[in-house]
Amino acid sequence: MAVAGLLADARSLAEVAREEASNFRSNYGHDIPLKHLSDRVAMYVHAYTLYSAVRPFGCSFILGSYDKDDGPQLYMVDPSGISYGYWGCAIGKAKQAAKTEIEKLQMKDMTCRELVKEVAKIIYIVHDEVKDKAFELELSWVGEVTNGRHELVPKDVREEAEKYAKDSLEEEDDSDEDNM
Repeated sequence: MAVAGLLADARSLAEVAREEASNFRSNYGHDIPLKHLSDRVAMYVHAYTLYSAVRPFGCSFILGSYDKDDGPQLYMVDPSGISYGYWGCAIGKAKQAAKTEIEKLQMKDMTCRELVKEVAKIIYIVHDEVKDKAFELELSWVGEVTNGRHELVPKDVREEAEKYAKDSLEEEDDSDEDNM
């Protein structure tokens, strides 16, 4: 679960998602399908937009999973309670610029390692060094490589992706200077 917005709301919704997954497992004896989980949490979020006695949630979040039957899945739930499935999406600051870069990728033809490099590059592209604070790149993944478990990207892969991203930006800066 990746979140952008109010951290307290995000923690509350993460707990709702955990409870939904736990209840599903105890009732049906297997893991909850991601589509079902995103729909259940989206309905919960939407309910908070209907009544004046409660405040709507102030965060968006992305849910991702992988299993052998359904393959990779990615869903985003926004504060209005709408849930959509995506091949790639972004939330938070500079999400539109990130979405534009994501749309340029041919994801079906790429491996997880290649996608990690491209994601790192996109993060560096949309980061504004003047306005934004310095950051430490943290990456996690879920897929066939991890047997469907959410894990941090191994340090060597992360460092390789970070180097690729920085080198790509320097190449673009150099080509921009040559064109002037």
